Amino acid sequence: MAPAARPIIASVSLVILAGGVLLQFLTILSGGVNSSPLDQFYFLQAATNAIPNARNPSRWTFFAVCGVDDRGHNADCGKSVPALPFDPPLNFGTTENIPEPFLGTRHYYYLSRFMFAFYLIALFFAVVALFTGLLAMCSRLGGYISALTTATALFFQTIAAALMTAWVVQGRDAFRSAGHDSHVGVKLIAFTWTAMACFFISTVLFCGGGAIGRESGGIRRKRSTRSSRTAKNRGSFLDNESQRRAKDNYS
Repeated sequence: MAPAARPIIASVSLVILAGGVLLQFLTILSGGVNSSPLDQFYFLQAATNAIPNARNPSRWTFFAVCGVDDRGHNADCGKSVPALPFDPPLNFGTTENIPEPFLGTRHYYYLSRFMFAFYLIALFFAVVALFTGLLAMCSRLGGYISALTTATALFFQTIAAALMTAWVVQGRDAFRSAGHDSHVGVKLIAFTWTAMACFFISTVLFCGGGAIGRESGGIRRKRSTRSSRTAKNRGSFLDNESQRRAKDNYS
């Protein structure tokens, strides 16, 4: 493939990568910013009318536990908490009428806290990859560096997506087992896994952009080596011919 295709591939990679970063921001800002469209995003919703101090229904977002208004949007959100854990006894400050699976365990607490950390690490490397991606448009080294940073973001995003899916689905099932209506927030789950797919595609494209020109460079080196060998052989032939003529002249 011609080196001229490198900027095109790098540009496509950057667009896809930027799309993944946008989805990450939409997820992370949920609960922290309650304006449209962010007020429509949440991880899990559950009926909590029997639980003291709880909104009904309650929605868990990235930064806060929110209620729901008449339009079905997030409303009356609690205080924004960094690394907000999904832990109903801790979230509501009581164990009264809390479903049994949430009592006496830190399982959901650690799943959600680690998800928060891995999500932020993935975002950091994804943003770094946006800047290194500019180098990928003009050099093979830039393509490989961008592939490395994007692959790192992909690694942490995959872990975050797996942890998020685990606590959301298990939390929904725990509420349902206690007779509480509950469902997952499809949008944030889709955003999280789609961002992971964007990082995967970008990684592959950045690697492809870095590989462009390697074959042609090898061919040029081979041609240069072949030319130098040919010139050397031609010079040796001329030297031998000159020596032979000199001997003939003396004889």
